[in-house]
Amino acid sequence: MIDEVLPDGHRWYRICEAGWADPLDDTFAQVRGGRWNPPASWRTLYANEDLVTARLNLDRFIADWPYEPEDLDEDAGPHLAVATLPRYQTVGDLHTPPGVAAVGLPPTYPNDAVGGLVPHDTCQPIGERVHAAGRRGLRCRSAQAPHGAGRELAWFPATSRSRAHLDDRMTFTEWFWS
Repeated sequence: MIDEVLPDGHRWYRICEAGWADPLDDTFAQVRGGRWNPPASWRTLYANEDLVTARLNLDRFIADWPYEPEDLDEDAGPHLAVATLPRYQTVGDLHTPPGVAAVGLPPTYPNDAVGGLVPHDTCQPIGERVHAAGRRGLRCRSAQAPHGAGRELAWFPATSRSRAHLDDRMTFTEWFWS
């Protein structure tokens, strides 16, 4: 695994429902699991590195909804939580070619050799190794971006007191169409 220190003060973006009281709740993924953590594991906050990646992830977020982004209005559309993390966060690099190779993923990650997405059951053991090594998460290529162009973060808080700081919360029309 190749380590990387996240830039202090970087603004991370998390899509959330308008009604969520805590859009930075990291216990949901702890219970259900995600790409980089298995169900019933540890607290994990999944976030997007930039607005472009957040917009690409919206399709997955609203996949079961009966309408498309252009049908959403400010009241119904998902909000975007803007957050910063505690300083000095060392994470695993899963976005550069050397970082992807170091954990045994194909160079085409997030796609496998035949063009399908690398499945969660392949990624979760990597997340377990990164977590066991004491890293605060993974900065990785987005599975929602064409050819993994976008960047995402799976952040593993160090303690129960470690929290992402909510800097802003943007309505749908503020973030999606800007």
